[in-house]
Order: sequence, then C-alpha cells, then structure tokens
Amino acid sequence: MKRNDDLMMPRPVRDSQSEMAEIVLPNDANPLGALLGGRLMHWIDMAGAMAAHRHSRNYVVTAAIDHLDFVTPAHVGDLVILRSSVNRVFHTSMEVGVKVFVENYLVDTCQHVSSAYLTFVAIDAGNRHLQIPAVVPETDEQRRRYEDAGRRRETRRLELERRRTLKR
Repeated sequence: MKRNDDLMMPRPVRDSQSEMAEIVLPNDANPLGALLGGRLMHWIDMAGAMAAHRHSRNYVVTAAIDHLDFVTPAHVGDLVILRSSVNRVFHTSMEVGVKVFVENYLVDTCQHVSSAYLTFVAIDAGNRHLQIPAVVPETDEQRRRYEDAGRRRETRRLELERRRTLKR
C-alpha cells in the first residue's frame, strides 16, 4: 500500500496526458449530418475527466467549463480525436485543457474543431474535496499553459465575485 506522502508527490504533465477517439455516428449528428454540440461537449468532459483522474488518482467532478467555440464541424463518418492534460493544480481543483480535432481518413485531412478549459475537483466517496498533488510542466508549451491557467483562474474568481456582488 502506498503511503499518503507518495500519493502527494508532484507529477509531470505527461502522466495526465490522455487521448480518446470517437467516430461520429448518425445518432451523434443533427439532420444535416453534423456532430451535435452537446455530444461534443460530453466527449470534452469525458476526455478532461480522464486527464484529471490520471493526475489526481481519485474521483473527480466537473466544476466549470470555460468558453467553448466550435471552429469547424465534424460530420457522420469523421473521426474525432480529443487530447487532454492537466495544465495546473491549485489545491483541490485543477485546470485541464482539451483540444479536439476531426480527421477525415478518406481524404487525409485533420482540422481543429474546438478547445476547452475545464476545472475539476478531486473528491472522496463522501464528496469531500481532496488535496491534489502539484503538476510539473516540463516543456515550454506546458509552462505557458501553466502560467495561462493561473491568469484564467484569477479571471474566473473576479467574475464570480462580480456576480455575487450583483445578487446583493
């Protein structure tokens, strides 16, 4: 059995990196044959949760999803690739980045579909928040994403504070 100290050792970003693939089927699409936005959001949430779970080694729940744009559509028969990794850990929460691509393997194309930043919280079986080990960025790109995550967190905090003030 691992000691709690071992479970809290910082982990490199690469340990959380996950990839999943989905083929767009007719029940995933609208009447025009394009992937439903809600289905893509579900896949993004699942891909993000995989990275968060791999990093925290605990149950995780989605706390927030930042702005989401759909850049290009995916159609029935396309292969959708979702890549995710933990950008930064705060205490009991972590930001996960998910980048989505669509591959048309018949014509050998790959296009960016969407990107999202999700916040996950690690919890135990009793829904209590758990401390998460730090993440260690190793590449320039990972360090940039780490720094950007801190700025996004501050922006989210300020927006939440603004909304609470408006409710008073």
